[in-house]
Amino acid sequence: MTENTDDEHKAQQEGASKQFHLHLVSDATGTTLLGLARACLAQFEHIEPVQKFWPLVRSERQLERIIARIQETPGPVIFTLVDRKMRHRLQDFCDELGIPCVAVLDPIIRSLSSYLGEHAMGVPGLQHAMDDAYFKRVEAIDYAMRHDDGKTLKGLKHADVILVGVSRTSKTPTSVFLARRGIKVANIPLVPGVEVPDEKLSLERPMYVGLTASPQRLMHLRRTRLNSNGESVPDYIEDNMYLDEEEIEEEVRTARRMFTKKDWSVIDVTKRSIEETAAEIMALLQSRLDKIAEKESGAKEAKE
Repeated sequence: MTENTDDEHKAQQEGASKQFHLHLVSDATGTTLLGLARACLAQFEHIEPVQKFWPLVRSERQLERIIARIQETPGPVIFTLVDRKMRHRLQDFCDELGIPCVAVLDPIIRSLSSYLGEHAMGVPGLQHAMDDAYFKRVEAIDYAMRHDDGKTLKGLKHADVILVGVSRTSKTPTSVFLARRGIKVANIPLVPGVEVPDEKLSLERPMYVGLTASPQRLMHLRRTRLNSNGESVPDYIEDNMYLDEEEIEEEVRTARRMFTKKDWSVIDVTKRSIEETAAEIMALLQSRLDKIAEKESGAKEAKE
C-alpha cells in the first residue's frame, strides 16, 4: 500500500472531508440539476463539494467561458444540455481533461423515447414554458399567500388541500412547497382560546390534513423563533403558555383528538423535512383523486 493511500485511509477514519469541485451546467434554470446533485451527494460521507453552478447556458460563447472556468478548477461535470453541438464540445473537453461528464437526463429521455416511439424535441427550458400549468402554479402560490396562517377563511372551498395544526408545525413552508407544484393550499392554525368555525373544517371539496409534532420539538422551535434576534428569552416570556411544555402537550392532544374526530389524515412532522411532508400530502391527494375518479366512472357506467 502506498503512502498516499495510507494517508487517505487514515484521513477517512478520522472523519476528514474530501474536498472537490463539482460543475453543474444547464441550459435552463438548473432546478432539476441542483435537486439531482443534492440527492446523489447525500449518499456520500466525508465529502465537501465546492459546487459551481452554471444555469441558462444557451450559446457556444457561454459554454466556452464555462469550459475555461472548469479548466481552472477541474472536477466532475453534470449537465442538462440538449443542443447536440454543445453537448459534444463539453463531453470532448472533459474526456481530454480526464474528468467525469454525465448527462443526467439522457437515460430517462431514451427510455421514454423508446416507449413512446417518438424523438425528444431537444428544446431547452420547455418545463418552464408559460403555459396553463405555469399560470396554475402562479395562481396556487397567490392562493397560498392569501390563505396563510388563517389570514382569511373566505374562499376555502376552492382549496385542494387545507393544512391544520398548532403553531410551528411547518404549515406555511409546506403550503408554499405544494403551491409551487400547482396545488392550492390553505393553512389554519389551532390557537388555544381561538375557535375556528366548524363549517370551515367540514368542507367537501378540500382534503384536510392534520400536522402535528412532538411537544419537545415544538417548544424548541417556538423558543428559537422568539430568540431569533440573538437575545436571550426574557424572564416574563418563560411563563408564557406558548413556551410551557405542559400547555404545548395539551395543545397537541387537543389537536389530535380533533383530527381523529374529523377522520383526517395526520402527519407527524417531528423528524420530517418539508419535502417529505409535501411528498406524503401529494400521495394522499393523488389517492383521493383516484378514488373520486373511480366513483364517478362507476356512477357513469351504472347510468348508461
